[in-house]
Amino acid sequence: MSRIRAGEIRETLVTRRVSTVLSVDTKGRSFTEVTGAVSQFLATIGAGDGEVSLFCRHTSASLTIQENASPEVQLDLLTALDRLAPEHAGWVHDLEGPDDMPAHVKSVLTGIHLAIPVMSGRMALGTWQGIYLIEHRARAHRRDLVVAFVGDGG
Repeated sequence: MSRIRAGEIRETLVTRRVSTVLSVDTKGRSFTEVTGAVSQFLATIGAGDGEVSLFCRHTSASLTIQENASPEVQLDLLTALDRLAPEHAGWVHDLEGPDDMPAHVKSVLTGIHLAIPVMSGRMALGTWQGIYLIEHRARAHRRDLVVAFVGDGG
């Protein structure tokens, strides 16, 4: 039988909203970890308790929280996404090449927004979790992520 335990309840009055744009240069179809950049943003603004959100301003790239210990996970995920949305599958939309429409499908599947609780200035990520921008296009791009913290100061 499963057992569920409640943790400490913390109440915070939201007094701040701080945002920035992170520009990420990708190397083509790949995962780029941005956890450190988001952590640095939280440290720079003196975040306390609240929530940090990330929003990808593109339709052919996306965001995910995924394992950050084994690079094989990222390789397997790229392979799985390619199987779900392969190039040359009869797509009608191909204005920017055969990877154009598959990139849009992969973005729909993985999502363009994340929200992460922040406790005492640190993201409440699990031990092996990292935040990744996924580039779905074959060639390199510069991608913009809007990062916003809502909460109190540390």
